Amino acid sequence: MTETILDKAQAPSASSSTTSDSKPKLGFLGVGWIGRNRMEVIARNNAAEVAYIADTTAQNAEEALKSAPEATQVPSLEAMLQKPGVDGIVIATPSAFHAEQSSLALEAGKAVFCQKPLGRNVEEAKRVVAAARQSNKLLSVDLSYRYTKAMQEVYKVVQSGELGQIYAIELVFHNAYGPDKAWFYEPKLSGGGCVIDLGVHLVDLALWSMDFPKVKNVQSHLYAKGKPISMAEGKVEDYASASIELEGNTHVQLSCSWNLPAGQEAIISATFYGINGGVALKNVNGSFYDFVAERYHGTKTEQLCAPPDDWMGRAGVAWAERVASGEGFSEEAEEFIKVAEILDKIYGR
Repeated sequence: MTETILDKAQAPSASSSTTSDSKPKLGFLGVGWIGRNRMEVIARNNAAEVAYIADTTAQNAEEALKSAPEATQVPSLEAMLQKPGVDGIVIATPSAFHAEQSSLALEAGKAVFCQKPLGRNVEEAKRVVAAARQSNKLLSVDLSYRYTKAMQEVYKVVQSGELGQIYAIELVFHNAYGPDKAWFYEPKLSGGGCVIDLGVHLVDLALWSMDFPKVKNVQSHLYAKGKPISMAEGKVEDYASASIELEGNTHVQLSCSWNLPAGQEAIISATFYGINGGVALKNVNGSFYDFVAERYHGTKTEQLCAPPDDWMGRAGVAWAERVASGEGFSEEAEEFIKVAEILDKIYGR
């Protein structure tokens, strides 16, 4: 039977919590909605001590302190790194800062859990991974869809070989809304539009499920407000289509968007087609949070997994537990570079 992430780290659950003596002391940099949710889940599972928080927005810090009154607010990452006994830093800041902040923390000897993307381009991702390797510290990125129970079921089927030769993978992430922060629309700050924001998750799922095969070719089409664009124009895409050819004759088709009139809030799917059948991760009724796993046998559909699944924050808990166990640098970090390489090719850079 194929071992999955959830077999290795059953989180969040009380039974998987570390003891108080072994809990790592963490600093949380950026505690807006995403960062605060991640912090609360890690604390609720007793996976780590919430020791320090920092955020440039006073309201965010105030809300985080309500959830973690034992934490100490500090003004910056630099101040956080100077505090004694900090084992790891959890980063949820705008994308432009991810690589620099992750590298600073790693060079200071701290483990890092970073919001995606790790860098705005592959060169930034490489620098962070190099810093993790040099410091022998655990680096993880919140590629959270890996940790949904539905995707775990899909992964098991793909890894089992029962689909036979997998010749096609269809990836879709359409969001009926767009980001509400201005920096998302500035390519120098964000690194790109819907591909680096949404598509990154699906590219990761496809490569991870297939054991990160070599990539033979990438072609793409980027659009902004219905017109073709290139990144050289200083715009970010709100619709993208990409064709990715993997070694082993597997074709991957990616479509993703912001502000698409999809008839629902979101359409999210990762479907794997083999000569003996198919398997898919699909969201339910436009939800960003509820997913099913389906196995396809010709015209018949078998449901493998359905909601509820409290998966948000699970990746952070798993990372904190690995830090608590004393784990250092993991070669898994090289996967972040491989995903970034494909994104760069999609963007033509």
